[in-house]
Amino acid sequence: MKKLILTVFAVAVAAALALGPFATKLSAQDFDYDQDHSEFRGFVPGSIVLSGTVYVGSADTVTPNEVLPPGCLQTGTIASQIANPNPATVNVPTLTPPATLAVQVSCGYSSDNGEAPNLKDNHNVWNNASTDPNFGVSSPIVLWNLSSDGHFLGSLHVPSHEIVTSFSSKSELALNRSADGKSLTFMGYRGGPGCPTLTLNTTTNILSQGKNVGPASPTAPNLIDVSASSTPGLCDPTNPAVASYVGATNPTAYYRSVAEVDTRGRIWYTDGDAYSGDNSRASIKADNWLYYSVGNDNNGGLPKKTFLTTQLGYNLSHSTGAELFAPGAAPLVPPNNNMISYFISVPGDKPGKDTNFRGMTIFNNTLYVAKGSGSNGFNTVYQLGTPGVLPTTANAPAGGLINEPYTVLPGFPDTAASTNSPGGDYPFGIWFANSTTLYVCDEGDLIDTPNQMINGQVNVADVGTLATAGLQKWVLTTPTTGSPTWVREYVIQNGLNLGVPYSVPNYPASIEPATGGCRNIIGVVHRDGTATIYAITSTISNNGDNGADPNKLVKVTDLISATQPATSGDLDKFVTIRSASAGEAFRGIALAPEDDGGR
Repeated sequence: MKKLILTVFAVAVAAALALGPFATKLSAQDFDYDQDHSEFRGFVPGSIVLSGTVYVGSADTVTPNEVLPPGCLQTGTIASQIANPNPATVNVPTLTPPATLAVQVSCGYSSDNGEAPNLKDNHNVWNNASTDPNFGVSSPIVLWNLSSDGHFLGSLHVPSHEIVTSFSSKSELALNRSADGKSLTFMGYRGGPGCPTLTLNTTTNILSQGKNVGPASPTAPNLIDVSASSTPGLCDPTNPAVASYVGATNPTAYYRSVAEVDTRGRIWYTDGDAYSGDNSRASIKADNWLYYSVGNDNNGGLPKKTFLTTQLGYNLSHSTGAELFAPGAAPLVPPNNNMISYFISVPGDKPGKDTNFRGMTIFNNTLYVAKGSGSNGFNTVYQLGTPGVLPTTANAPAGGLINEPYTVLPGFPDTAASTNSPGGDYPFGIWFANSTTLYVCDEGDLIDTPNQMINGQVNVADVGTLATAGLQKWVLTTPTTGSPTWVREYVIQNGLNLGVPYSVPNYPASIEPATGGCRNIIGVVHRDGTATIYAITSTISNNGDNGADPNKLVKVTDLISATQPATSGDLDKFVTIRSASAGEAFRGIALAPEDDGGR
């Protein structure tokens, strides 16, 4: 059987080499985002799978000088709001006197049209992020099957009428192989029942929410601000992301859904009501056949100090961080959902917001998550639950999964200095080579620092990024006295060319990106004691939103037992094995599933 698998893999690679390098220079007209995925012939055993998205919008996807998000209600014209902002007020019912809490809701507007950055004119759809903080455009999901050297083996175009992602949400679309190796999981957006109608009293400037449930929201490319939308089960009237398209009769709402894909390309969906107002990031199927996920929520305006005085705030605080999903189950509505652990690590934090997790993994039957963004909490790596026991509703402590213990891995950052500060920590992807070696991808702070020359080259990375961004190697050590502690041995950066802008065909030179660090990762341990780690790069640029930058898939091989990075040979030197084209973005990486074995 092994010989047959290797033969199939070799034939596939040979065919890929004959076809030439993989490049998808696609426009909205070229990319078939509802292609019949029955044409997909399956993932090749022993290969890797890269998740990503392609922008398929056009000039009329966004019209300049319109209210954003669509349907956001305000008095007066855009021009008058810019000159004299007058946000609407929502009176949110409170749990204790006074009876309501006044919350302001501000709208944005479009400052450009929907054209992707191009060489024909100066339009750039991502300029809209400067005038609409929620800005994003839904886009199709692609799973590219590649050889270990990045050669194209096939692609699965996930039907966009079933699920989409958001361009340019850089923390979305992580890809994980199941514990049994038979499937992949990722998360995206699926339209659900719309939220109750919002009405603005133009005399009092008060915004109120009705009780009627709207029609089903569409699932399709080129919808606006879906990643900031409410979920059907947690409609937030203080969220400015009201509708995903102009002319919607009710506020639209989107499930944050888990998609499971088997080796043949068959897809199953499980809808969820968590992460209302923000994005889901990652999911993984454990050997107990349950899904674990991470994400963030709350795009509304509830003040930190009064957050838990409202039922809305209480529900939102139970809708972020790590969650447990049962495949095929109906969505659980917060706060009666399976949120895992609940904590505030910094005084003054908005409850739940310091669980702004992005990366996740399961190792030795233990759940680990990484927080690396946001102005709250600690940017660090956490263990959730008891070591060796995956949290479930059956084994949860008294009070349920929300009372699961959580722990910063000893030796990892555990102070507020790790968060949103120069030289801070920005962990994203995490992967265990063994029980004492953990690789962590740090994406850097992504701050553009112009007008500096380093080693004779233009470099836009700041000092903090240049010091710690890249692939960090952590080793669990046992001191002569005290408890085992994780120690960062070194950071692998060679070959990443941190901060050095690179050109992209058919892309404006004025917004050329530079690598800022790395995000999602996966690795393979070899018999010779080395490990090869594949990583998705982050970017620094002058683009309106650097999450829209064409980034890279890179790989590096490290000697697991080494305590210093190699200075010669092929070890500890990143190589680029795939570069995104203009209008593409890479998001997740995983080993290919190898046996569907029935389901």
